[in-house]
Amino acid sequence: MLQIQDCCLVVVDVQGRLAQLMYDKHTLFKNIQILIKAAKILDIPIIWCQQCPQALGDTIGQIAELLPGIQPLNKATFSCCGLEQFNQGLNALNRRQIILCGIEAHVCIYQTAVDLLNAGFYVQVVADAVSSRTLADRQTAVEKLKTLKTDISSVEMTLFELLVTADHPKFKPVVELIK
Repeated sequence: MLQIQDCCLVVVDVQGRLAQLMYDKHTLFKNIQILIKAAKILDIPIIWCQQCPQALGDTIGQIAELLPGIQPLNKATFSCCGLEQFNQGLNALNRRQIILCGIEAHVCIYQTAVDLLNAGFYVQVVADAVSSRTLADRQTAVEKLKTLKTDISSVEMTLFELLVTADHPKFKPVVELIK
């Protein structure tokens, strides 16, 4: 199970025109926003990555505006772990549980999850906060990730797993995000 003090949120490549081509993009964007807002409420660190922004464009406004003070890590590798800055930042946080969201599920999310698993991290992919251009690619990625021992969850499941109890001092502001 996720524990607030041991996890971090990784937001992957929600950029430009590519983001606009994602399957069920409105739900995707809303759910990533919820995860970011909840991470801030719960003081969970966030790492933000962008894939070749000079070609794909910057992170879309409704996501980027929630990340003031956090510098995006620009990468060319599909896996975030291919970027030394990412690995250094992750190691500096000293957190072993990773919550992954973003795009594309079958490329950057998949490869990042595999590399994180191989490095000994616990990885939870939030299925309703990842997508691909096609539903088939998204579903294939989620299915394959399940076989690799990645935990698959939803936004609500992730939030309630983090909260553990309705007595949590941040319960109300987090639950307000999903009402």
